[in-house]
Amino acid sequence: MAKDRLFARPIGKQFEFDEEVASVFDDMIERSVPFYKENKALVIDLLIKNLPKGARLYDLGSSTGSLLIDLALRREDLKLIGLDNSDAMIKRSQKKAKAYGVEVQFVHADILEYPFLEADAFVANYTLQFVRPLKRERFVATLHNRLKDGGIFIFSEKVISEDKRLNKQLIDIYYDFKKAQGYSDFEIAQKREALENVLVPFSLQENMEMIKNAGFSYVEPIFRWANFATFFARK
Repeated sequence: MAKDRLFARPIGKQFEFDEEVASVFDDMIERSVPFYKENKALVIDLLIKNLPKGARLYDLGSSTGSLLIDLALRREDLKLIGLDNSDAMIKRSQKKAKAYGVEVQFVHADILEYPFLEADAFVANYTLQFVRPLKRERFVATLHNRLKDGGIFIFSEKVISEDKRLNKQLIDIYYDFKKAQGYSDFEIAQKREALENVLVPFSLQENMEMIKNAGFSYVEPIFRWANFATFFARK
């Protein structure tokens, strides 16, 4: 696994999921997202418990395909589709799926424009936060409409706290976590600048209100660490 040192040098552009990012993404996400492996395992376990035989699942922003490939290794009967607007990510996903010998369809596509078939589940891990706020709730409503009755939507996001002092403290704790993973103050500052106005997080309450406004009958957080949270919603 290539080590993420992208922000160890000065950068002059906003963050984007290009070939440079794709080449180190697995290392980046494991060192940047607290309890990433444990949370991925939790999501997969819930999918296995909720999806009937032959179910169709879309992973929105599938990156290098790790979640779908791990799921396919445990459930061969599912129709798994990973969507990502980064061609570099899709190519890496396809190579990885072939290496593992699993049937997963990875498609280079804009999730906001994609013609979804009726689905049993949608997953979006740290994806909605990159959808502009004005389009986010409408998009979630689209997902709700394409789900079968009883279908589920599991998504993970960075979240902000409505208490400003607590929010600052949680961010500081998160940066301490990143330092413990080997990132320097310079790398942390560089990535923060690159993500400015690209990643726009909601609060825990705003995410839950968005889900309810889209028509889902139930939603609750199933994981939280500082300013990271995972939600489970059912139609």
